[in-house]
Amino acid sequence: MSSPHRRTRRNPTASRPTLRAAAARSALAALAASLLLAGCTSVWEGSRGGAQPAAAGAQQDVLLQPLAGQGPDPFTESSARIAGRASAPARGPEPEGERVREVTGSTPGLYGGTRAEGSCDVERQVAFLTADPDRTGAFAEAAGIPESNVSDWLRGLTPVTLRSDTRVTNHGYRDGRAHAYQSVLQTGTAVLVDQYGSPRVRCACGNPLRTPAAAREGIHQGEPWDDFDPDRVIVVRPTTTVVTSLVIVNAADRSWIERATGSDGAQDRKPAVEPDCDPDACA
Repeated sequence: MSSPHRRTRRNPTASRPTLRAAAARSALAALAASLLLAGCTSVWEGSRGGAQPAAAGAQQDVLLQPLAGQGPDPFTESSARIAGRASAPARGPEPEGERVREVTGSTPGLYGGTRAEGSCDVERQVAFLTADPDRTGAFAEAAGIPESNVSDWLRGLTPVTLRSDTRVTNHGYRDGRAHAYQSVLQTGTAVLVDQYGSPRVRCACGNPLRTPAAAREGIHQGEPWDDFDPDRVIVVRPTTTVVTSLVIVNAADRSWIERATGSDGAQDRKPAVEPDCDPDACA
């Protein structure tokens, strides 16, 4: 009688279930790896450089959010100190061939503010979140940080204002959980920025922010503001190393301000070396 080994080799169809099972196991392993790369990773990974981007996928609608409006399902009350004060750069040449432009988070003039005045009240934001443990937990999960570190993490962010309409992954709070959605934040919006130059909290609603989804096309929902132009929306690309200060534009007189990261404006100073471009056009 032939051995099982020889019988299997002579009959090609006998190996098919084994091959199919192996293929299925391989496909599952590949799927698991892709999910990890898409952002289903440890909460620690989100604390670096503006967070892992939202998972790529089908086209998503994009909510237009005016600078002072809370928007749907806010995490907290507003902690913004500055509302309705836009600090936009002058309009330059039309962009060519790009729907959304990326700008590095350390770029001089990317953000604005007022000398010695933070755009957000960080301690107020801390108080809002720590008063509700469920919100604290949902916020930490959405931001990609340990729940026990929320207060210190917030205090390490820098309050500034956006100087361009900016695409982000936003998170509302509903039914005890954070719900992600794509949005464009209007120029002048008060945000808290991390040490990699990425917007991480929207102060008008306390929502955690992440890098936008890879699929950047989508139908814009909401009422556009007067100068909204989808071809001028930017995405902030985090720096690869920690930055100790941001060079921002003073909304009051269009001068340069160097703001230490993690400070509320009390340490603001004139940059030792100013950027060799006009504050209105540098970004």
